[in-house]
Order: sequence, then structure tokens, then C-alpha cells
Amino acid sequence: MKGDLTRGPIMKTMLCFAIPMILGNLLQQCYNIADTLIVGRYLGSNALAAVGSSFTLMTFLTSILLGLCLGSGAVFSIRFGQRDEKGLKEGMFASFILIGALTIILNILSLCFIDQIISFLQVPLELRGMMHDYLMVIFSGIVATFLYNYFASLLRAVGNSIIPLIFLAVSAILNIVLDLWFVIGLQRGVAGAGEATVIAQYVSGIGIAICTWIKYPKLRITKQDCHLRLSCIKEISNFSVLTCAQQSVMNLGILMVQGLINSFGTTIMAAFAAAVKIDSFAYMPVQDFGNAFSTFIAQNYGAKEEKRIQEGLKGAIIAAFVFCIIISLGVFIFAKELMMIFIDGSETTIISEGVRYLRIEGAFYCGIGCLFLLYGFYRALGKPGMSLVLTIVSLGTRVLLAYVLSAIPAIGVVGIWWSVPIGWILADMIGLIYYKIKKKALFVFQND
Repeated sequence: MKGDLTRGPIMKTMLCFAIPMILGNLLQQCYNIADTLIVGRYLGSNALAAVGSSFTLMTFLTSILLGLCLGSGAVFSIRFGQRDEKGLKEGMFASFILIGALTIILNILSLCFIDQIISFLQVPLELRGMMHDYLMVIFSGIVATFLYNYFASLLRAVGNSIIPLIFLAVSAILNIVLDLWFVIGLQRGVAGAGEATVIAQYVSGIGIAICTWIKYPKLRITKQDCHLRLSCIKEISNFSVLTCAQQSVMNLGILMVQGLINSFGTTIMAAFAAAVKIDSFAYMPVQDFGNAFSTFIAQNYGAKEEKRIQEGLKGAIIAAFVFCIIISLGVFIFAKELMMIFIDGSETTIISEGVRYLRIEGAFYCGIGCLFLLYGFYRALGKPGMSLVLTIVSLGTRVLLAYVLSAIPAIGVVGIWWSVPIGWILADMIGLIYYKIKKKALFVFQND
């Protein structure tokens, strides 16, 4: 199979692998950006606030599945680097069964407790009906989210980041076309926006599964691979559960902050709904670069290529920081123009609050860029627990400071905005100190 990241020029190899991942997830953001843009322009600020709050919730639920798939992907990458085809297939089968079962449970629980979830988020009464309609549709796409992320993680683990990009491109375009048709043409309201997204998700999820089966015969699970060894389950669980915990803790913290934001009313909710899309879109490339970097490290860790790991680490830090500085400047300077993409120019209060959020967050993108590299690095070296620790530090700081600072009348909602970069920087410091202290122990390779 192609996709060996243990050979060739280090930065060229890493960037060629990372760029399709970056483009793919930028396209994935189009799912929610299309919803936000069309809903905000054609259904009004209340609908925008409802969909924006739903986005935070769905990001949390998706993060559970994404974390499980990323954790399994780290194991797949290590096995690929070790040239252990049998171990790779056993891990594929075990992870598919385990994550698939959890997906079904998550889907059932989400539908059963939808009203309790809305209450927990402190959604204003006038928005609850719209949010309920939107979530009932969106929750039906959880299985599609699992299928896409599982097969995308598998293909990336063996060095193919092109196929996931292709299916995201198709589904993103389909999502935008269906959004326009359902919301404007059929006038189906927020439910129509949700339907467009779910259909597009199933196209990408089922499509990538079929493509993997056809294009990668060596990855097909046979009857001999369909057994669950305790050691395999333990390894998959160790990586997947801890990475899932890291992803879900990160987004649970954001969800808790969303509840706090909702308590400030519809104007702040709408400002945050638009600004957080811009924010996520801005630093998404460095997040994906961190995931690509993780696959590079994991494959080379499996192949015991310490020198390539060290050189790759240096190059990744330089590339990430250069990108973050450029994006920080762009977001800071054009914050108002970016907000006006989603919000009508007459909504001056919403735009003003969104600009304030973006200029605070945008000034510190180097902090989150470093953090994404640390997450990927520790996960690839078999230390997903350290990634979880850094997430708890970052999000714990964010949640604590958000509630404390926003309660001070002189600070108010701006305290929520400032809590984010403070959390990033504190977690970065701890991650770098840990690396300096444990550097030798981190490079004890498997089977040594």
C-alpha cells in the first residue's frame, strides 16, 4: 500500500500528507458555515442563535466519535509503520465493533433526552422550539458521522489523505445546494438546514466506506480477522477511550461555556454563533496539521525512526507558528468584514460583540497551534493520557475563568472571551515542560 511516511524528505512528506487533510476539514466546516450563512440571512437572528447553540452541542457529540476514531487511527498508523498487516486488520475489526456499538447508544440517548439537553444549555424559551426541530433532524446523522470519521482515520493512518478530501468536497457542495433548496426554495426553516446537512453526511459516510472496500483490497476484513483478542481490545481501548476523553472533555468545556453565553441573551448568542464559526475556520488548518503530524510521528514511531521524529517535530513547530501568525493578523484586521459575512450590517450590536471576540481569540492562535501539535505528538507516542491532561488544564481553566470573570460586572461577557487564550497558554507551558523532563523516556519504542 502507498502512503509510507517513514521515507522521503520529511517536511515535503508531511506537508503533502497534511494539505489534503487541511482542505478536507475546511470543506467540512462548510457544513455549518452554510447553515449559519443561509439561516442568518434568510431566517433571522433567532434562528441563527438556535442553530449556533446546536452547533456547539453537535461538536461535542461528534468529538466523542472523532476521538475514538483518532485513537484507533494512532494504533493503525503504528501497525502500518511496523508492517504488521495482521495486527492492523485485527485492530480495524475491534475498533469498528466497539465504536459502532457506542455510536448506536449515543444516538438513542441523544434522541431520548433532547428536551433535557436543551434545558441544560439554558436556551431562551423563544428559541427552544426551533432548536428542538433542528436537533431532531441533526441527531439522525450521528451514524453517518461515525462512518466517515472511522474510514477517514483508517485511510489517513495508511497515508491516504486524498480520498477523505474527495468525499468531503462532494458532500460539502451537496450540503450547500440542498441548504439553498430546502431553506429558501421549500421554506422548511431550520429543519430544512438540518436535513441538508444530514443527507450530505450520509453521502460522505457511505461513499467513503464503499470506496475503501473497492480501492483497498488489503484492508478488507476476512473471516479470519473477525475475532476479538483481549490484548487487541485493550490497546484499542487505551488509545481510543483516552483520545475520546480528550476530545469530549475539550468540547464539554465549550458546551458548558455555551450555557453561560446563552444566559447573556440572544444578541450575545448570535454574535458567538457567527464568531465561533470564523474562529474555528481560522485555526482549523493548524488543527488538521496537528493530526497529520500525529500520523507522521506514529508511523515513524512504529518503524523506530527517532531521527525522523525529531526532525519532523522541529519542522512542524516552525510551519505551525508561521501559519498562526499570518492567520492572527488576518482575523484581527478583518474581524468586522468577516462578521458581516454572516450578520446583516444593520445588526451593529451583534457585529461589535463578534469583533471583540475575534480580536481577543485571534491574537493568540499560536497558543492553540502549539497545543494541537502537543496533542498529536503525545497521542502518536502512545501517551494519549498526556493529551487528556493538557485538555483538562486548557478547558478547566477556560470554564473556571469564564464563570468567575463574567460574574464581575466591570468585566462581563468579555471575561469569557479572555478565558480561552489563557487556558491555551497554560496548557502549552505544561506540555513543553513535560517534554523537556521526559524526553528520553518518550522514545522507548514498542518491542524494544
